[in-house]
Parts: sequence; structure tokens; C-alpha cells
Amino acid sequence: MTDTTNSNGVRKPDLKLGGSHTTIIGGRSGKKVVSLISQHPSVKKIIPSVIAVKGKGNSGGKLTGRVQRPDDRGNMRLLLSRGTSFQELRIVTNVGSFEEGEHVMKELNSLLSDI
Repeated sequence: MTDTTNSNGVRKPDLKLGGSHTTIIGGRSGKKVVSLISQHPSVKKIIPSVIAVKGKGNSGGKLTGRVQRPDDRGNMRLLLSRGTSFQELRIVTNVGSFEEGEHVMKELNSLLSDI
């Protein structure tokens, strides 16, 4: 498999998506959020998990996303929510500490607030 990069030397977003579950909650909006986050230079890979349901209610609604606090190695979680469904995505970064992860988390959350 060859590594495809754009003119800036950044890997294409679809190559950063991995794991056994590749479905993203929210359809096009969810894929847009994942694509935006994957363009950050510190993000190595995004691994989606299973889509879960919170309870009964309206299944539609606005897609919201928030990056959660990093672990000791600087990796973090993206929580996507739409209506009664939510999905957690692991964000693997190339930073090596909690402090650097906090900085990346703030940058990613500011990207999400602009959507």
C-alpha cells in the first residue's frame, strides 16, 4: 500500500481512518468532522467504535462533537452525538505527553466550534 499525500505533505484523511468499524454517525456531517480533525498535523489515526443509543426519543437532530481529555500519551477521544445516538472515536496522536495532548485537544475543540 502506498502512502498518498497532498501538496502540503499531509496524508489524505481517508487513510487516517482505521479500525474494524468504519461507519461514522451523522452521515456527511460526521464524515466532515472526522475529515477536519484528521487534517491536524498531530493526528495520526482515528479509530471509530460502535454506535450506541442513549435512550428513547427523537432520532434526528444536530450533530455535535467534542474532543475529550487526553491520556498520559496524548491520545484522546472524540465524542459524536446526534439525537439519541452517540459514537466514540479514538484519536491517536504523535505527541508524547498529557500536556501536549491538552494543547492539541484545545486546538481540535476550537476547530469543532467553528462548524
